[in-house]
Amino acid sequence: MSAPPDYYTEDKEKALGSVEDEAVCAEAAPDRVIASRFGILGPLLSRLFASGVEARGVERVPENQRESKNAWNNLLMWWSVNAVLTTIPVGVLAQSIFTLSFGNAVATILCFGALGGIATAFIATLGPITGLRTMVITRFSSGYFGGTIYSVLNIFTQLGFSTTAVILGGQTLANINPGTLPLVVGIIIIGVCCLIPCFIGYDMVHVYERYAWIVTSVIMLFLWGLGGKAGYDIKAQKPFEDTGRALSADILSFGGIVFGSFSGWAPVAADYNCRLPADTPPMRVFLLTFFGLFIPICFVEILGAALMTITDPAYIAAFADGSTGGLIAQVLSPWGHFGQFILVLLALSVIANNIPNTYSTGLSIQALGRPFAIIPRFFWVFLAFVIYTVAGVAGREHFSAILSNFLSILSYWTAFFIVIVAEEHFIFRRKNGPLGGYNLYDYDTPSKLPPGIAGILAMCFGIAGAVVGMSEVWYTGPLGKMAGATYGADLGFELAAAFSAVTYPLLRALEIKLTGR
Repeated sequence: MSAPPDYYTEDKEKALGSVEDEAVCAEAAPDRVIASRFGILGPLLSRLFASGVEARGVERVPENQRESKNAWNNLLMWWSVNAVLTTIPVGVLAQSIFTLSFGNAVATILCFGALGGIATAFIATLGPITGLRTMVITRFSSGYFGGTIYSVLNIFTQLGFSTTAVILGGQTLANINPGTLPLVVGIIIIGVCCLIPCFIGYDMVHVYERYAWIVTSVIMLFLWGLGGKAGYDIKAQKPFEDTGRALSADILSFGGIVFGSFSGWAPVAADYNCRLPADTPPMRVFLLTFFGLFIPICFVEILGAALMTITDPAYIAAFADGSTGGLIAQVLSPWGHFGQFILVLLALSVIANNIPNTYSTGLSIQALGRPFAIIPRFFWVFLAFVIYTVAGVAGREHFSAILSNFLSILSYWTAFFIVIVAEEHFIFRRKNGPLGGYNLYDYDTPSKLPPGIAGILAMCFGIAGAVVGMSEVWYTGPLGKMAGATYGADLGFELAAAFSAVTYPLLRALEIKLTGR
């Protein structure tokens, strides 16, 4: 996945001839451009940007403004984001919903996790190459309008992630000393703590995520040890596990959720390394991102599955009364007040997980189009905070149902999104391919981007694949029914990826032949 220095094309003369163009100016000095747009509010915005609040939104980062050479942030950030409380419930679902034994849960997490990690790590490599945010990169495969569709999907995705995050964080805070802190207040506390670094922007996000993993990783080791002291019984779930086709269906359905827990980061993966130098080796970015995802997510999801094997009645009752938050509180209860302190830190670990959701929601709203892009990024970040905090308060009693259904559906669209972007990159944008690279100055010019018909049609085929293969509580597709037993098997993300993978190259080749772009 290495790329030569001339991997993408740039029309230097065009750039020099259009310095007056606002888009080019916004790339070079977004703070001045934004301040000039808002009249009497300009001086206030200038002071805000001077104080450290990020002005840059979805504008491309020029090569001469690539600030960081620390590619290790690709590892440390994703480690911090995923070695957190919100990853534990995914492993819990293996037994609470799908009745998988511990061994089958672990195997499913490792296999489907590897697929999701590879897909997400690939998307991350495009950040340094292009200097663009992830949703803007989709314009080079699906056109301006197609990129807008992906932005809408990503907005709902990140808001869904955020909602589950603040609910779980609030649940955990409320379980520290039951009856003293209302769940609603806990949700609001978590939401406000997530807002602050995202409001400030890119640099503060990386500062926080660069170190957060240290505390949370130690806490996860504590939980593993305390769980072992309570007594793991890895054979406890075996009598309740399905057999035959029903077991296959459970593995496929849980595997889709695991894949979604990895691939859910793909639509934001390039948002956090687009300031790396363009000559940063893509393989280095790929490997650091992959291991930054794979190691902590697998470690923590397997922890969630392991905690469900504890057969002590007190632990079973704690999960029944307080869901995952109650179970974790019970695991830490032998440590008394110190355990409560650890529980506070664990609840606050949700902040690290929810920062990318909040920050990237603001970027995705800007990527909807120019009317949204001219509004400062921090305004959309604040709006996102309001939306998911209200949604968390409203859905606080239905966490497990929200999580299982949301992650399954999430894996469907991220599957065809990744396939389409990858095929565009490796087939049509390769050095000697039909288009020869990315003309990066065209990212905000619809007439010079692909028409998007091929990308949108391939997207529709991907949706069709998901519909015929999905298996949810509220709907099971015909192929999903055939693949499983009573409740079918969820083949949604596999078929979504396959349908798009087959159709996109043919449609895109025709589109290039007819339009030249």
